[in-house]
Amino acid sequence: MCENEDEEAIVAGHANRRLVEPMRHALENARTADVLLTHAYHLAHDPKQLERGQPYPPLGTLYAAAAARENGFRVAVFDSMLEDPEAGFARSLQEHKPRVVILYEDSFNYLSKMCLLRSRELSWKMRAAAAATGAIVIAHGSDAADHIEEYLEQGFDAVLLGEGEQTVCDLLDAILCRGQVSEWRIPGLAWRDRSSGRVVRTEARSRQRDLSLLPFPARDLARLSDYADAWSRSTGYISTNVVASRGCPFRCNWCAKPVFGNSYSLRPAESVAEEIAELKSSYGIEHIWFADDIFALSARWTEEFADAMEHYGAVLPFKIQSRADLMRPGTVADLKRAGCSEVWMGVESGAQSVLNAMDKGLRVEGVAAARELLRGYGIRACYFLQFGYPGEGLKEIEATIDLVRSTQPDDIGVSVSYPLPNTLFYDRVSEQLGDKRNWVDSAELSMMFRSAYSTEFYRSLRNALHFEVTEGHLPAERRTAGKLRMLWKEVYALEAVCRTARPTSLPIYPQQSTPYSREHESMDVSVAGAR
Repeated sequence: MCENEDEEAIVAGHANRRLVEPMRHALENARTADVLLTHAYHLAHDPKQLERGQPYPPLGTLYAAAAARENGFRVAVFDSMLEDPEAGFARSLQEHKPRVVILYEDSFNYLSKMCLLRSRELSWKMRAAAAATGAIVIAHGSDAADHIEEYLEQGFDAVLLGEGEQTVCDLLDAILCRGQVSEWRIPGLAWRDRSSGRVVRTEARSRQRDLSLLPFPARDLARLSDYADAWSRSTGYISTNVVASRGCPFRCNWCAKPVFGNSYSLRPAESVAEEIAELKSSYGIEHIWFADDIFALSARWTEEFADAMEHYGAVLPFKIQSRADLMRPGTVADLKRAGCSEVWMGVESGAQSVLNAMDKGLRVEGVAAARELLRGYGIRACYFLQFGYPGEGLKEIEATIDLVRSTQPDDIGVSVSYPLPNTLFYDRVSEQLGDKRNWVDSAELSMMFRSAYSTEFYRSLRNALHFEVTEGHLPAERRTAGKLRMLWKEVYALEAVCRTARPTSLPIYPQQSTPYSREHESMDVSVAGAR
């Protein structure tokens, strides 16, 4: 907040960060904004997700908006998820006349972290529209962090690196209060020096260790009613997203972490339960997706969370992303008590050799144990599977199919190995990559390096395995006779003709020397403000 702001701005800056009067927000939205935050993921550009009809608000964008508002800046949000990202954004620019525009991607949503080409192209169009109004335009997100040169070349004034809330506030202070419009010496930025043309990266921004200091996301600046309508149409209930932590300390060598790195921070359990209680009572939310990269890492925190959910009357069905080796009896009991209805586990492969090559640190037999434990508590067990990793052939693929058939997960998500910058996997296959290095949308499943088979085979495999799991949970009278047999026949026909000459191979660790570690089982996660 600038020192010369009037009394109204001071009041706004110090308003209750949890529950702010709806009337003040309506007035704030109707007037000129200091900063307009937006993002470049548009649901209609992603046919697979559009068909599912289960969109979530841009949580990362709304966290940044809340931080800026709490610091006294006048904030507006244009949410590209459901609104027309070109005509709607133009109207928002005209309405709010912002001096600064920040394309702040939702780094909690895997769709943003996939760095899809349609989102990149849209971000460049939005930059041009914002710059035409005379605004300073900033980018933040996984794709911008991985392609700093390209974004600056497109005309962005700077790229925010790492966790962005404090950087946003410092940058707004520099621009709006001190009149500094370029070459900012603020941690967590990259910009182009005007005289030399070289890219300057300032010192790294220290990660936000105490997440209790952050305000709740500014959900009042998004049209949650539109999300509620979409969810009601597709599922019959209303879901929204929450995060209890940031980052993941595991080191799977294909996993890109351009924003949070390998750090891991947890919010106090009571704060998370308080937020869910508010969503339940004020917004009519009936289901939660925890967008954390990894949930239930700390057994102690999970127990505190279940206690807090019961204390606040916040128990709701929710789904999480976690690991099979974190599903222990006490943890699963606490998850059930808190309302957990679905756990998505990063299983990846049924072949131990592939898991070892990935540095996954997971034993195949642990998947079956986790699945049975979750079944016993009535919690849906779902698998993320990844085909095409170097070293995987037909034998390893069939091991994954056998794992699915023997453990019968409630659902699966199937993808193929997707090389993203700043990962060991990317470094190993980068010389094989051509001009195409990103998918257009989330359903593309294109192979971009020399895997064992070509793209057509993996798409067929995805279709057959997904159909088998889905059909397996249907009553006999609703199953499609003969279709499953036809799909698998196609898979094996393609297997014979889609083999790749000289597929990429990697050192495969013998099963007994897997780099598995149980270090996380005794991990003591420090949480500021925890009981």
